[in-house]
Amino acid sequence: MAGARAVEEILARGGAEQFSITMFGDEPYGNYNRIMLSHVLSGEESDADIFLNALSWYRENNITLHSGVRAERIDRFTKNVFSDDGRVTPYDVLIIATGSRSHMPPMDGLYTPGGSVKHGVFGFRTIDDTRKMIQHAQHDHHSRAVVIGGGLLGLEAAYGLKSHGIDVEVVHSGGHLMNAQMGPDGGAVLRRSVEALGIRVHTGSRTTAVLGTDRVSGVRLRDREDIACDMVVVAAGIRPNVDLAVLSGLPVERAIVVDDQLRVQDEDDVYAVGECVQHRGEVYGLVAPLWEQAVVLANHVTGADTSAAYLGSRTATKLKVAGVEVASMGLHGPERDTDEHIVFSEPSRGVFKSIVVRDNKMVGATLLGDSRKVAYLTQAYDRGLPLPEERISLMFDLGTPGEDVGVAELDDDAQVCNCNGVSKKDLVGAVKGGCTSVAGAMDATRAGKGCGSCKLLVRQVVEWAADGAVEEDPAASYYVPGIPLDKPSLMAEIRKRGLRSVSQVFQALAPGSAEDAKSKMGLASLLKMMLADQYIDERDARFINDRVHANIQRDGTFSVVPQMKGGVTSVQQLRRIADVAEKHKIPLIKLTGGQRIDLLGVPKEDLPQVWADLDMPSGYAYGKSFRTVKTCVGKDFCRYGTGDSTKLGIEIESRFQGIESPAKLKLAVSGCPRNCAESLVKDVGVVAVEGGRWEIYVGGAAGAHIRKGDLLATVDDPDEVKVLTGRFMQYYRENANWLERTYAFVPRVGIEHIRAVIVADSEGIAGRLDSSMQASVDNYVDPWSERDDRLTPGQFRTSLPLTVLPQVPVR
Repeated sequence: MAGARAVEEILARGGAEQFSITMFGDEPYGNYNRIMLSHVLSGEESDADIFLNALSWYRENNITLHSGVRAERIDRFTKNVFSDDGRVTPYDVLIIATGSRSHMPPMDGLYTPGGSVKHGVFGFRTIDDTRKMIQHAQHDHHSRAVVIGGGLLGLEAAYGLKSHGIDVEVVHSGGHLMNAQMGPDGGAVLRRSVEALGIRVHTGSRTTAVLGTDRVSGVRLRDREDIACDMVVVAAGIRPNVDLAVLSGLPVERAIVVDDQLRVQDEDDVYAVGECVQHRGEVYGLVAPLWEQAVVLANHVTGADTSAAYLGSRTATKLKVAGVEVASMGLHGPERDTDEHIVFSEPSRGVFKSIVVRDNKMVGATLLGDSRKVAYLTQAYDRGLPLPEERISLMFDLGTPGEDVGVAELDDDAQVCNCNGVSKKDLVGAVKGGCTSVAGAMDATRAGKGCGSCKLLVRQVVEWAADGAVEEDPAASYYVPGIPLDKPSLMAEIRKRGLRSVSQVFQALAPGSAEDAKSKMGLASLLKMMLADQYIDERDARFINDRVHANIQRDGTFSVVPQMKGGVTSVQQLRRIADVAEKHKIPLIKLTGGQRIDLLGVPKEDLPQVWADLDMPSGYAYGKSFRTVKTCVGKDFCRYGTGDSTKLGIEIESRFQGIESPAKLKLAVSGCPRNCAESLVKDVGVVAVEGGRWEIYVGGAAGAHIRKGDLLATVDDPDEVKVLTGRFMQYYRENANWLERTYAFVPRVGIEHIRAVIVADSEGIAGRLDSSMQASVDNYVDPWSERDDRLTPGQFRTSLPLTVLPQVPVR
């Protein structure tokens, strides 16, 4: 991150005209936001979401990127860099930004006799570390994990693993959690909040050994009983990566020694930046100092400001740890008899606040569980502002600036976004420069594009700078980004102009008739919903999954899920699936949460033959469409059942199979209120109740978001269930935003309004909704039939893996 940021700062100062830039990175990717790895681990973000610069950014700036290539040695006298691909690259100016690595403290059993880390032991520093942890945690036989280290990284790792259903214990050698950022009282409150998540915590305890012969079976503690586990995550701090500097004869103490210009000591043309740097005896592991260093370095390298000097950073941290808001700056507690210490603690709510005052200046603060005053306190800490006599008002809005007033009084240089080093002045400048929406200011400055914890403050600053004239981002209402129309207007224009394909829509409605790749998938779905058999299908308008009717996997292979209506199968189907799996050497056969069988690891070119051998219809486990209906066994077999849930589930799936929608639709039918099919957390869920009646719920979810569905109606027979289910889905298809799931759509529109439209026909559109849905039902075609009639010669041609960048050829 520091290296790429330094290059961005250099480019911003005209560096592209001065230098031909070459970058080396020993990971096979472009640069990504390491701060967000914990979000990837917890499933809140995908790994694709955290990349900072696309490959096109390197090309557009004429940067030669050698990804997956390690720089091994520097010859300072001939000014050459030697890399592990045999390449020798000359330089005029060199910047070292090798970052840091996970620290593995000494303990028995950590390594195999061959010297590699034991299977089941992980660091937590790179995207590959994160992917391996997720893969290990999701293994059926892995249920327990120990995280060594109760600091920021350790708690984030524990929180992320917990989200995968893993039983997690944290072992921390310090006396309390996050002892580098807060005192023991705050640590005790944090521990209570962490344990409330179901994570066990052992403080003041040291891990002495990793148990197990070939793989992890537990850990041994110095003074407590062994803990059994299937995986160990070592998050016991980081160490600067200085191997390159040491081998090249550069001065290294705790890290690479640099001066106030970020120039390596005694070197004229070699700079260093980031976590690998030691400046005035300090080594930083937070992101804000790295951005400050990058600015100074860029000023010197480009000559933009040769008087610029980095004098160190006053570190203030504001982040969310294991779901708990934490802000920390300066001292954790009083050091002198004359220091004032103001403390507020409410452990039952997980709130702790501590402020240390010396000579009427704030010299330290810890906020836990409530960081609303952090903007004002950060400024008071950074600028040494005089403090109010009533100290308690530093914590609560009793006289000192409230949140809004605090924004107005923030110093221009006050940093709003720590991740990207964006100050209040930067945001105000963006607004004065014409960005009158929050989204526009964020795009212009990159504020809020890191961990996202500053978004509220960013909005407050933009609203204050615009003096109430903030405009809503018009693009926020567009159905797809490339067409400046909301959904009703877009549908009206399509009907009015008789448009029938995605390219026709771009030609008629996009600014400059420009096609936008991000808009194609949404437009294709909308047109198919509106036009049924009148829609002109264009293959390049589809996402890869829709082009080959299977779900692409991380390694570039695909998963194949045949249809099993209502989760019901037969001996013949099971035998056929087994034969296909054996014939095609399927590496993994997995039962899905939707009561189907997933064949994973199928190469693209084998898909048609796999479908032919299965001779079963597609289960639509890949598209933005109706997916499946989960059912319980119902009254024929279950002694509690009051309704034939299996029969109704099969009928619903048969009727609505493959229906296009703005987002995926998952349904369920339960035979009694015990709700074994989990109907209350589905997009549409049906529950049989006493008296032969059926309850219909809509807008439920149990994935990344959890929401109990709202009761739409209670009806007397299964036919009414099918009518109202279809009518609701058609209303959702016509009115939801692209990628808006029903759990967001239903509360946005309001269940009372939806109930009035769908059940009471308050708008008189029930008949049209029913007929529109019927047209889509009548137009159903099994997509796997394309195996015998390929639309393009290359439809199932093999492709390369998508994630790893091409390697640099070896000389």
